[in-house]
Amino acid sequence: MKPLLAGSLVLFVVAVAPAANPLPRSAPESQGVSSAAVLAFVEAADQKVDVMNSFMLVRHGHVVAEGWWTPYDAKSRHELYSLSKSFTSTAVGMAVADGKLSINDPVLKFFPDDIPKQPTSNLTNMRVRDLLCMSTGHQTEPALQASKDPWTKAFLAHPVPFKPGTHFLYNTPATYMQSAIVQKVTGQTVLDYLKPRLFDPLGIDDPTWGTSPQGVSLGGYGLNVRTEDIAKFGQLYLQKGKWGDKQLVPAEWVAMATAKQTSNGSNPKSDWDQGYGFQFWRSRNGAYRGDGAFGQYCIVLPEKDAVIAITSGTKDMQNVLNLVWDVLLPGLKNERMMINPEGVKKLQTKLAGLSVPVVKGNAKSGVLKDVSGKVYPFAANDQKVESLGLIHDEASSGMMIVGKVNGVERKLTCGEGKWKKGAWAFGSGPEQPVAASGAWTADDTYTAKIVLYETPFIATLTFKFADGKLEYEAKRNVGFGPTTSPKLVGEKK
Repeated sequence: MKPLLAGSLVLFVVAVAPAANPLPRSAPESQGVSSAAVLAFVEAADQKVDVMNSFMLVRHGHVVAEGWWTPYDAKSRHELYSLSKSFTSTAVGMAVADGKLSINDPVLKFFPDDIPKQPTSNLTNMRVRDLLCMSTGHQTEPALQASKDPWTKAFLAHPVPFKPGTHFLYNTPATYMQSAIVQKVTGQTVLDYLKPRLFDPLGIDDPTWGTSPQGVSLGGYGLNVRTEDIAKFGQLYLQKGKWGDKQLVPAEWVAMATAKQTSNGSNPKSDWDQGYGFQFWRSRNGAYRGDGAFGQYCIVLPEKDAVIAITSGTKDMQNVLNLVWDVLLPGLKNERMMINPEGVKKLQTKLAGLSVPVVKGNAKSGVLKDVSGKVYPFAANDQKVESLGLIHDEASSGMMIVGKVNGVERKLTCGEGKWKKGAWAFGSGPEQPVAASGAWTADDTYTAKIVLYETPFIATLTFKFADGKLEYEAKRNVGFGPTTSPKLVGEKK
């Protein structure tokens, strides 16, 4: 794994939607959806989910409610993480339909130069179908990123102790292999292969997808699209692969991909124990979904003719689904309802005011005059932070973070009681678009919250000044490892 704007609302006005070929908009009740139920869901999610990023509900092919938590917005792409897997399996299905491969083909067929000298029978018997179903026979995931060999070779060198098809293991490298196979048989990356076949027809503009060192789309993660793009993808599957008058994905493939192909548990209360298809999870309530780390969801409810797209940054992904089932689902009726003007207005007001909470505190402090404009150097550290300081930005009435990170001079202004967009880099990572808010949370401590709004990540930075020193600490809301970085101490020269 690798590793500002007011909240937006569009219920009825298509012109505001930035997506190409936007889905039609409708009042909730016109599509048999209770405005009060949607409001209750949004309020519950706002209070009970760590950080919601966006939400869109599609019923009978119409968007009936949508909202973004500022600084997240409708026009920005979002990192999907493992929700990317469902797009990769779609590419496999299209390549099968094009006659390029069969799901019963052995995996070794596609990589003759990467086969181990003495392949085991289990490896020899591994099929494309096993990649799709997360039943490759592995006991642990191959560590592709740590390998100096091509990733396909590293995958095939990994032990396969179980007979393929008999043991479920969630296996992101298996999805990478699907991407590599599509590239082998089509001569195109999955991103390029899907562009004229899926992305363009759906009006998904400028999707991006990371690649391996060998130039293969990552497959299991790395796809970035917008919230409405997620909803369109779900709607395509709800319509059994048909979009307008064109069958983009074979209906037979949709049926297989979203059916239970592998058993993965027996807990009736867990949405991760309902079975697994071809890179889709089966869910409770007759639903299926693609999902990604920290709460990226494309939920399809065939029995309700509905699609729900959600992006978030949460440690408790089951909590999000529980709210969908317990609060939102009862509001999806089988018949049209009387328009509820008051209910619609309340929902509009709530969605229009959604925001990630800003930092609360004071605009100035007693130490400001002594520390503003001073830069504090740090000893060499794994965070690549060489120096940091604060400057009071009179023009914006906020504070500007200045310093050097990984050899590059950086500056970022934090909004006071609001989000202000800019760019920042963490460690040796690339500069990314961010939005920042900050305040003095104690007389000697400035706290900044930085939202990487094309991802689920939010960093909270604390700057504590005392005795001519700066104590700096960074925390993230979610992560694939530790979310708190070691405290750094710099001394003013």
